[in-house]
Amino acid sequence: MHPWGEEFEEASQSWWSLPPEQLALMIGGVIGGLLLLLLLIGLSCCLWRRLCTTLAYEELPGTTAMATAATFSRQGDRLCQLHAKTPPSRPPGMPFMVPPSLRDQDWVPLHSGERAQAPRDPCPAPELLPHALGDRCVVGAINPELYKFPEDKSETDFPAGCLGRLWFSVEYEQEAERLLVGLIKARQLHTPSETCSPLVKLHLLPDERRFLQSKTKRRTSNPQFDEHFIFQVSSKTVTQRVLRFSVYHVDRQRKHQLLGQVLFPLKSETLAGDCGRIIWRDLEAENLEPPSEFGDLQFCLSYNDYLSRLTVVVLRAKGLRLQEDRGVVSVFVRVSLMNHNKFVKCKKTSAVLGSINPVYNETFSFKADATELDTASLSLTVMQSLEGDKSHQLGRVVVGPYMYTRGRELEHWDEMLSKPKELVKRWHALCHTPEP
Repeated sequence: MHPWGEEFEEASQSWWSLPPEQLALMIGGVIGGLLLLLLLIGLSCCLWRRLCTTLAYEELPGTTAMATAATFSRQGDRLCQLHAKTPPSRPPGMPFMVPPSLRDQDWVPLHSGERAQAPRDPCPAPELLPHALGDRCVVGAINPELYKFPEDKSETDFPAGCLGRLWFSVEYEQEAERLLVGLIKARQLHTPSETCSPLVKLHLLPDERRFLQSKTKRRTSNPQFDEHFIFQVSSKTVTQRVLRFSVYHVDRQRKHQLLGQVLFPLKSETLAGDCGRIIWRDLEAENLEPPSEFGDLQFCLSYNDYLSRLTVVVLRAKGLRLQEDRGVVSVFVRVSLMNHNKFVKCKKTSAVLGSINPVYNETFSFKADATELDTASLSLTVMQSLEGDKSHQLGRVVVGPYMYTRGRELEHWDEMLSKPKELVKRWHALCHTPEP
C-alpha cells in the first residue's frame, strides 16, 4: 500500500477514535471560522464600493470651470420659465446636481490648483422669488402676512354714544377658593364736567352690601389703575355669581356720581385656564326706570333668513319677586319655541344664586323656517328653583306675530324681521300668567 494511504487511514481512525465532546468542539470551531471569514469578506466589499463611489465623484471631467444647476420643484421650474425664458441646464458629463444652498460659493481646490466659482444661475432659487406671481404661488415660501398679530383696535374703535370702556382680568384659584380680579384701565370716560376723577367699586352679586374700591385717579378720563382685588367665594357658587364694576366720578365735594357699570357673569368658560384673561367691556348706563309688578326681562332677538335660524340672547332681569321662604334661592330663564301654541323646543339658562337682578348673557338658537314665523312665537319664563327638582314661575313674556302678541312684544318681533342678521335688544315687563 502507498505510504499516503496508510497515513490517511491512520488519521481517519484517530479522528473517529476521539471522544464525542472533543469532536463536537472541533466541528464548532471550523464552522465559526468559516462564518468569520464570510463576515470579513462582506465588510471588505462594502468598503471597496464606498471607496469607488468617492473616487468617481472626485474625478470630474473638466478642470477649468464648473457649471451649476439648481434642483427645483415643478412649480419652481414653471415660475422660472415665466421669470426667465432660459431653462436651467446641466452639462452631460456632470454626474450630479449642485444643491441650491451651495450656489454662488467657492468650491474646493481643483486638481490644477485653481479655484472655480459657480456662475449665477439665470433662474433664481424659489425662496428668492416673490410669494405670488399672477395666480401662481411658490410652494414652501414663507408669507409674512400669516404671522402678523391682528391689530388691537379696542382703544380706538368706540361706538357712538359710548360711556367709556373698562379693561380687567379674572382668575379663580380652585384650591384656595379665591377669585382674583385685576382692574387694569379705563378709556374715554364721559363726565358732565370738564375734569374727571374716577374710581371703581367692585361688587360680587348678589351681595350688594360688601364691595371693594380702587384708588381715585385725579383729572383724567383715561385712568390707569393696575390694581388687584381678592374675593373669597366657594367653588360651588362661583359660577352663579356676577361681578359688577361701577365707575364713579368724584367731584370737589367728594360726592360719587355714577358714570356707568359693567356686569360680568362668572361662567365656567371664563374662569377656565391657569392665568387671568384680559377682558374689556363698554360701560352701560344704570336703568333708573322702576321695575314692573313682577319684574322685567331684557333680551335680544335676531333672525337669519339664509340659515333659517332664530337667535335669542338672554341678558338680564331686574326687580324679581323672589319667594325667599322656600330655601336656597336660584333663578333661571326657560326659553321655548312654540308653533300654534304647541312647544317645539325648550332651552334654559344657568341658575343665578339669590339675586333679584340676575345677569345671564347666554345665547340660544332655534331652527325656524321663514314660512313658520307667522305662526311661531317665543316664550321666556323666569323660574325660581325650589327644594328638590321643583321650580316656581316668577313671570313670563311672549313675543311673536300679531296672532299672539300686541304692544312692545309685537314691535320687538316686527323689528327683528325688518333687520335680518342684526341683534335687536329690548326690555319687557313680566306677566304672571299660566303656561299653555
